Amino acid sequence: MSHLRYFFLFSVLFLAGCGGRGGVLPPEQRPPVQGPSATAEYRLGVGDVVNVSVWKNEDLSVRVPVRPDGYISVPLVGDVLAGKRTPDEVARDTEKKLLQYIRTPKVSVIVAELNSDEFKNRVRVVGGVSEPKSISHREGMTVLDLVLEAGGVNEFASPESSKLYRTIKGDTKVYPIYLESILKDGVLDTNYDLYPGDVISVPERRF
Repeated sequence: MSHLRYFFLFSVLFLAGCGGRGGVLPPEQRPPVQGPSATAEYRLGVGDVVNVSVWKNEDLSVRVPVRPDGYISVPLVGDVLAGKRTPDEVARDTEKKLLQYIRTPKVSVIVAELNSDEFKNRVRVVGGVSEPKSISHREGMTVLDLVLEAGGVNEFASPESSKLYRTIKGDTKVYPIYLESILKDGVLDTNYDLYPGDVISVPERRF
């Protein structure tokens, strides 16, 4: 019986270890990868800033804001409608307008600043951090980047119980963040890439 008891105890401890303790999270419990850019299908709005690049024509390449009327100003062609359109749609329209000046124009439009949608294009960290933050998302930003922007965790935090809240196709999903393992042990398994709209919650201990 004693051997069975030890075997059972070992099995419980082993399964607990597989459940994500120590900062390591099984792949099936991690948030899905959303691709290289979360703004690929983003529709531009007033206040957004875009980089318009025309291949082999640097003098036509500009960094411009979307005006209150929804248009941007591009050299040679003048105004191009950008509001409520994707960057790719704006690029294709600009190419058509440039055809009368350039034989085969190739245009790319990249979002430089997301300013038009306060919630969707910001990331937030709340709870047990030195200074809760709501900031504009940057490409390549991670959990650690945002927590450091907030001054790190405070003395009342319970960082290993942190959570990431992410909306995917209209549903809010919750993923564990082993923040203490990230900060103290350098275990980066839950140092997820962040996407616009993400919220990190760092709980505080109850005394």
